[in-house]
Amino acid sequence: MSNRQLNSQLAYDKLFRYIFIISAVMVSFVIFSIIIFVSKQGLQTFQDISFWEFHTGTIWNPPVQFGAVPFIVGSVSVTLLAIALGGPLGLAGAIFMAKVAPPWVREIMRPATDLFVGIPSVVYGWVGLTVFLPIISKYTSGPGFGLFLAGVILAIMILPTVISISEDALRAVPKSLEAGSYALGATRWQTIYRVLIPASLPGLVTALILGMARAIGETMAVAMVIGNSPQLAGSLFGPTATLTTEIILSMGQTPFGSPWNNALFYMAFTLLMISLSMILLIKFVVNRRLVNEQ
Repeated sequence: MSNRQLNSQLAYDKLFRYIFIISAVMVSFVIFSIIIFVSKQGLQTFQDISFWEFHTGTIWNPPVQFGAVPFIVGSVSVTLLAIALGGPLGLAGAIFMAKVAPPWVREIMRPATDLFVGIPSVVYGWVGLTVFLPIISKYTSGPGFGLFLAGVILAIMILPTVISISEDALRAVPKSLEAGSYALGATRWQTIYRVLIPASLPGLVTALILGMARAIGETMAVAMVIGNSPQLAGSLFGPTATLTTEIILSMGQTPFGSPWNNALFYMAFTLLMISLSMILLIKFVVNRRLVNEQ
């Protein structure tokens, strides 16, 4: 390579380095701008509303009462239910695709799994209304709307995320560990349970946490099946609401800057903080695993 070609290559490398740096700075600026705007607007809530009432009150009746506990409990409950139903199923699917299924089955299932990500959430909600709602209503003698139906729909929605990331984590385990387990006389399932799963645990935990982040931020599908009632659910089959559903249903009818509108912004800020906490939790789990391995 001549000096001219070398100088040209170095110039291109420097140019693309600056492009990547500028892109990273712009993305960071946009993210921090959103956080600052939402937090600034949301924190104005407590100029008119009691901080204690908002976080402990159970009655939501704007513009008089602003108890957000039903929405917070509803968001946490439906997310935990979704991960309890979809997490084990997603991990089982990932294990099957990574270590059990023949190659031709894997080549069909992986693209099919990835296709689920592109399905609009309103389609999941419509399936819940037309397929699952009549079944639940029949066997519970109730309307069918509520936590359980929302949890089932969200469990289906998070499956692609859990399966894809878990499968990649399982495939990233060095083949030498698996071969050593077989050499010591372990069966396939003993190897999976005692070698592959512990070795890929950070990736599996990441998959579950990202699945939870997808579930807690979902809006349209949940709004269609949860009942949208601002009350604490009396049972799994009782109607309730979440932070996201209340924001989408009420934001359009509240004047900007009003206490009600500010309360909705604070709900959005709460969701941002929950998502940020999940990201930090992923980093903590992965870093702790790396330290233990060293």
